[in-house]
Amino acid sequence: MKLRTLSVACVVLLLAACSTPTPLPVVTPVSPTPAAEPLPEPVAPPPVKPSTPPARVVVPAPVPQLSDAAGRALLSALLPASMPGRKGWVDDISGAFRALKIPYTPENFCAAAAVIEQESSWQADPVVPGLPKIVWGKIEERAARYHLPMPLVKAGLLKPSRDGRSYKARIDSLRTETEMNALYEEMASEARSIGLPVGMHNPIRTGGPMQVSVEFAEGHVRAWPYPYTHSGPLRQEVFSRRGGTYFGIAMLLQYPAPYSDMVYRFADYNAGRYSSRNAAVQEILARLTGQRLMLDGDLLRYDENSRPSGQTSASQKALYTLAGRLGMNRSEIDRDLAREKYSDFADTRLYQRLYAIAGPAAPRARLPGIDLKSPKITRKLTTAWFAQRVDGRYRTCLARKP
Repeated sequence: MKLRTLSVACVVLLLAACSTPTPLPVVTPVSPTPAAEPLPEPVAPPPVKPSTPPARVVVPAPVPQLSDAAGRALLSALLPASMPGRKGWVDDISGAFRALKIPYTPENFCAAAAVIEQESSWQADPVVPGLPKIVWGKIEERAARYHLPMPLVKAGLLKPSRDGRSYKARIDSLRTETEMNALYEEMASEARSIGLPVGMHNPIRTGGPMQVSVEFAEGHVRAWPYPYTHSGPLRQEVFSRRGGTYFGIAMLLQYPAPYSDMVYRFADYNAGRYSSRNAAVQEILARLTGQRLMLDGDLLRYDENSRPSGQTSASQKALYTLAGRLGMNRSEIDRDLAREKYSDFADTRLYQRLYAIAGPAAPRARLPGIDLKSPKITRKLTTAWFAQRVDGRYRTCLARKP
């Protein structure tokens, strides 16, 4: 029984490792460079790491100028000619725009469509190629760590699940993150009989056609009413086409980030809101101080719970060396840095004085320098690659504008 408990626990640990669509970033230090562009405005609550966007929602623009019918017609004209479930996609995308009060414009529609196409190729429940192999690979890693022979681990997973199949058979047939989520939820609810810890948190953090964070969705509904009735937990909505599209569009477009180019929103979608703005701040700091900084869009350091760790970051240290020129002491610098994940950081004395020193040609946005790492990624990918790839799809969509 002990071995079976540990083996099932291995699966639980593994699910966390395989379930993150926006992979954990690994940043490469980049040396200074200049560029140019303009940016932000408004407010929101205490800071959270990029992967956990602000819960407070700010309506980015007035009510749509087009009627609902005209908006649907425009959206239909912009979507690819041949795609599965066209009417359902039009319903869900236009419904999200209406509920979130985002204007019906070709740019906004194409931004949402480009991310959906990149993340799921218009599959409501995107398939993860080779998912069983990824899962078993992680189980083997965990088993080796606990010195458990794989034959015994697999024997422990032969216990039948609710659908009659063994947990092993369920793993062997996994195709999507929705299936992974359902398997974990069942294992968590059966924890006592399986011998797992009771009250475990589900490690499947993202899902749906836009691969949006469950944590973001849970924060969003506290600030903005979810427009659809649902019987199950909210996380199930994230894995649906309707809910995943709604929360993904909210994450992408329902915040004030007036970049001059949509590509920076795409980078923010991958790396976290305002990462493109903050990476530009880091570029300026590198130039002014001569220090090599990671241009990752994180001005503070964060712990595993996405909270500021209290440890001084390289960007903080660089700012401290400029304290005299900024006319600010360390506590004042730290106070303003606490707003780095929010729109009003651009209104702080720190931001304004830094740009006064840097001059009018200083960049207001740049693509973060982040390497993406995940069991599902088999080649070198970066946030810049993601943003530029989505941007290409965005421009293809705009070319269909009537």
